[in-house]
Amino acid sequence: MTDSLNNPVPQFGTAEYSEKPGSGRCQFCQQMGGNYYRVNDAMACPGCVEKMRSERAADKHAPYVRAVTYGIAAAVAGLIGYALIAILLQGWVISYMSLGVGWLVGVAMMKGSNGVGGRPYQITAALLTYAAVSMAAVPISIYFASERGRQRETQQQKAEEEQRQLEREFGQQPSAAPKPAPEMSLAKLGRIAGQLALVGLTSPFIEVENSPGWGAMGLLILFVGIRIAWRIAAGRPFQVYGPFADSPSAS
Repeated sequence: MTDSLNNPVPQFGTAEYSEKPGSGRCQFCQQMGGNYYRVNDAMACPGCVEKMRSERAADKHAPYVRAVTYGIAAAVAGLIGYALIAILLQGWVISYMSLGVGWLVGVAMMKGSNGVGGRPYQITAALLTYAAVSMAAVPISIYFASERGRQRETQQQKAEEEQRQLEREFGQQPSAAPKPAPEMSLAKLGRIAGQLALVGLTSPFIEVENSPGWGAMGLLILFVGIRIAWRIAAGRPFQVYGPFADSPSAS
């Protein structure tokens, strides 16, 4: 019964109304006659309404868990897509991608919950959208930092090669080879990961401080993306009206 309510068929916005009094038919079990209710404009018999209410009351946890699972997957996909596009465009981040991330997270969560929404879903969708967009700054920064590091390393190797060439020409002993970098401990890696996460989550505000104009615009677009996720995660309403008496057919 829950699937009948949440799936696109039947759709509450296009409910089939009875043409004559007394000819009403429940849109869920197709039974006729008697008192009836309207569930989001769809005609329903008392038995189906009671079953919908009991199932929704008993099954509140599972749809939310599925929605969160789908939402996290969508947020990760949005983060990766945001970072890849920024890297391919060599740092020219299109802030409007925040809108797409918000839409992706909201739609994925409603797909996981079969249309069940509400305030907990909206809060989760907003947090996931913000996290996906802000944390995209981490892989972007790491990529460009590594690029600059490789350039410095290439320049350093070139300088060392020139130095060794001069030492060979003047008969001097070659300089000692540089010592290998010490291995990094797990604790240090954990601290670095925590610092990166903090920088990522605060990156929209750091951008405002570094570039007030562009940063404020990016923050505004991010807010709109969060708003999109919020509205989608509201889900389809479950409103029951009635009961109504089914009038007898005209003679």
